[in-house]
Amino acid sequence: MKLIIHDLPEDMAKTLFSHHSSDYKIISGCADITPCMGCFGCWIKSPAKCCIPDKYHNMGKFLASSEEFIIISRCIYGCYSPEVKVLLDRSISYLLPFFKVRNGMVHHKLRYKTSFSLTTYFYGEDLTPNEISTAKQLVQANACNLNVPNCETIFLKNPLELGGEFR
Repeated sequence: MKLIIHDLPEDMAKTLFSHHSSDYKIISGCADITPCMGCFGCWIKSPAKCCIPDKYHNMGKFLASSEEFIIISRCIYGCYSPEVKVLLDRSISYLLPFFKVRNGMVHHKLRYKTSFSLTTYFYGEDLTPNEISTAKQLVQANACNLNVPNCETIFLKNPLELGGEFR
């Protein structure tokens, strides 16, 4: 499965994903999402399942069953949009609450032995070199924490430039 999380307006998402194949799971950050409460329930009380009873409680499991993880986000000061960030926060159950040193840095231990590739599409007009550099570093740091072997960061002026990418 290929997991896509995005912050696109509904009409644009319909245009871009109208002909997507059935092996895509597409999740919008624009819906009414309860943010992570930081309760650690997904780590301690109900491992790998968020304690918030909504349709986003299995984000960690969605990641675990993915071969490719695709993020489409507005680039805001070199970071993800709030709508995408809340989805990433709700995905923390993909990892364990324990730590391990990898590449000389402290990272979460992995809950699953699976791995996936990560492609992040940032969009925005007039992105500065600092924003682009920060966004690349952010994606690389996230990839390292998630133990992602292959990651790519792509910048677009407008998400419609994606065209028929997801068919």
